[in-house]
Amino acid sequence: MDETRTHRSLWTLTTPTRDFPTLPGDLTVDVAVIGGGMAGLTTAWLLKCAGKRVAVLEMNRILSGQTGQTTAHLTELLDTPYATLRRDFGEKGARLAASSSRAAIEQIASLVEELRLDCDFQRVPMFQYAETARELQSLEDEVSAARDAGLLATLTQRVPLPFAVKGALRVEDQALFHPRKYLLGLADRIPGDGCHLFENTRVLEVQDGKPCRVVTDRGVVTATDVVEATTTPLNRVFMHTKLFPYRTYAVAGPLDGALEPAQYYDCKEPYHYIRTQPVDGRTYVIVGGEDHKVGAEEDTARCYAALEEFARERFPVESITHRWSGQVIEPADGLAYIGRDSARKHVYVATGFSGTGMTFGTLAGMLLTDLILGRENPFAALYDATRVKPMAGVKDFIQENAEVAFRFVADRLARPDGKHLSEVAPGEAKVLEVDGQKVAVYREEDGTSHAVSPVCTHLGCHVHWNGAERSWDCPCHGARFSPTGKVLNGPAVKDLPSRKLPT
Repeated sequence: MDETRTHRSLWTLTTPTRDFPTLPGDLTVDVAVIGGGMAGLTTAWLLKCAGKRVAVLEMNRILSGQTGQTTAHLTELLDTPYATLRRDFGEKGARLAASSSRAAIEQIASLVEELRLDCDFQRVPMFQYAETARELQSLEDEVSAARDAGLLATLTQRVPLPFAVKGALRVEDQALFHPRKYLLGLADRIPGDGCHLFENTRVLEVQDGKPCRVVTDRGVVTATDVVEATTTPLNRVFMHTKLFPYRTYAVAGPLDGALEPAQYYDCKEPYHYIRTQPVDGRTYVIVGGEDHKVGAEEDTARCYAALEEFARERFPVESITHRWSGQVIEPADGLAYIGRDSARKHVYVATGFSGTGMTFGTLAGMLLTDLILGRENPFAALYDATRVKPMAGVKDFIQENAEVAFRFVADRLARPDGKHLSEVAPGEAKVLEVDGQKVAVYREEDGTSHAVSPVCTHLGCHVHWNGAERSWDCPCHGARFSPTGKVLNGPAVKDLPSRKLPT
């Protein structure tokens, strides 16, 4: 059975594959980096340039995780409004958030030029547009806060979209690029000089110490320092109370007409995000959005349908040729967590990137490199991974964690969807009660059935079926599994155990 995602992103389908080896056995390096996405590869490359021996450990294939599912906006305008950042982190904090995002964009631009990376990098403006008078009023307030933070922000009536809007917040000097082309350029340069990049190597445990030990299914990597550059850190219960996992969706197709290269966002809740991308001489439009809490949407195919309708209504799209989904991790107080992990002296984390993973992932590489090398970094305190800000995002913190507690109990008490395999149609999945136990069952189109435990191997919540992606998703902390129980997304590191069905 094919364990890959049902949908593949435009980035994956427009770049060649790579084939890096698995970890051949025990290994000793200076730094072990867990995760082969934007944060992991950036950290590894910068540390290699500083003379460190680095080993990257990727559970599947590099860039097959959330970096491969992005829409790749490089922006200073974060998901959390600057008015909110100013209230929660002070004027200095808001300015540091803006300048750190700018530093990340310039880091990418510098590497593109230095390494001559052909990745479609281009500077573009960003527009957050309003379609109602009320939305425009909120943008007027945000313009002031963004300008105070240092952004080149203005309010404009001239928005180069093919449909009418009331106005927009415009920010100059943002950027677009092809993330996979960019990161493959870094990945190809990491092996050598005592550095390694390993795929299909699953990390099972991280043991802090002098030295640290990273236990994998292929061997043990011993390192002075460890970086967890995964979507969510491995099995850290306290950290997970500050992280809220959401699914996000994207569709793309060739345009029958022109659209000015730029970043576009609307003011809806959840919002839509739009950009263009050149592919083989054609201009494609990418539309993303329809975000929802992991495991909370039963009809996930509806999310794709809604995006396709949005794209066709607003743009001259010939056809929808690509569709994919990703996972974003919302932080409790509105900013990413980057730095040394709590209660561990030599383990560092990078998570909570929200919808700006390319920007924050790059910043994470820059910041973690400085911390490991013992260099001062002006942004370290702002993104401190151990911080707790009781007044920032307190409502979301309480609500999200209350939902986790509710799901933990409610899914155990919920009635099963049926009791017999005959109740599961080909191409569908249900949780059945078999011999007094709940079993998660999926039937392929040819009738072949797969049965696994519905209990997430992370912290014991029950998984829900995601029909569009054909995966079992945990609504508590975002772990996802294939129909046969293989881990697709952390924080789980163990597969769902298989179960037998009556013959």
